[in-house]
Amino acid sequence: MSIHAYTSCSYSYLNRARVLFSSLRRQHPDWILWLVITDKKPEGFTLDIDKEDFNCLLTAEELFGEDTDRWLFGHDIVEACTGVKGEAMLHILNDPTCDKLMYFDPDIAVFNPMTDVVNYLDDYSIVLTPHQTDPDDADHQTALHDNEIASLNYGIFNLGFIAVADDDEGRRFAQWWTDRLRDWCHDRLDIGVFVDQKWCNLVPCFFDRVLVLRDPGYNVASWNLSQRVMSYDKEGTALINDRPLRFYHFTKLGPVGDTMTQRYAVDNIEIYELWWWYRQEVIAYTANDIPKGWWFYGTFDNGEKIPKPVREMYRSRKDLRKAFNKPFVTGKGSFYEWLLAHTDTLTNPQHRGFEAV
Repeated sequence: MSIHAYTSCSYSYLNRARVLFSSLRRQHPDWILWLVITDKKPEGFTLDIDKEDFNCLLTAEELFGEDTDRWLFGHDIVEACTGVKGEAMLHILNDPTCDKLMYFDPDIAVFNPMTDVVNYLDDYSIVLTPHQTDPDDADHQTALHDNEIASLNYGIFNLGFIAVADDDEGRRFAQWWTDRLRDWCHDRLDIGVFVDQKWCNLVPCFFDRVLVLRDPGYNVASWNLSQRVMSYDKEGTALINDRPLRFYHFTKLGPVGDTMTQRYAVDNIEIYELWWWYRQEVIAYTANDIPKGWWFYGTFDNGEKIPKPVREMYRSRKDLRKAFNKPFVTGKGSFYEWLLAHTDTLTNPQHRGFEAV
């Protein structure tokens, strides 16, 4: 039996996934690593798995079969790449060699072995990491808003990481999570849903053998930097609050990430050095023949971008999903033609102009 790990992304995030897999391979050369890709390759790009640090490639088409186009059309890129995580978890757990399974977001890098989590899965079926493990100062209103209030809005646990054991309770969770993500992996804060995260607020209520891992060395990111300090010991081991830094979540690479890092890392120079290293790694792993922001499913087949209200309309109406099982296709008798004839959502995407039935 073996340890498996996976991530999920589009080709525009392949560079980040490569950094993740490279870091995992250094720490755990014997693990089986999976890339779940919810995309199709851009013309001219070739992916040679033999030259990659991951072992297996899994596509949305393999997970959703003939329903792939209908399911994907109802999701934007974040919803889609998140929504496949449940189906992929079940698929990988069905691999006869999989004993324990971990998911990592593609914008994570691992700096010390994950052996503790491997061992925890002997006694627990599910391991979750909360966004925060220590409260902020009540007088620090900005931190309360960015961290604790944000967790109340977006989810207590950060689902950039989750670990499950291949046991009855782990599989029961995987099936429940898959069912919820198949139908409800939406960015709908107005109804209390934020893709996969807020569903997992319910995990400690619904399932047994759940470990809430409060070690500060896990899932370090801007949302908990106010309570975590990075340093190195005399052997050069990266530490967070004197505990080994297991993995860092490099969320929002760019101006937003820089702003949040400066706000909470303050003068912790080691954090800035870590971000510098990550930027260089992402650049090194970037394929120039993948267009920036590429996502095959972001447009109709005529190249026109699909407005989010159109996606929301399609997923909310069973009659449309039944009538148009190839929603990306344009031309006579297509969903695209129907939209032009019956709505103004293509010319005026701010106007939803539909009723769910």
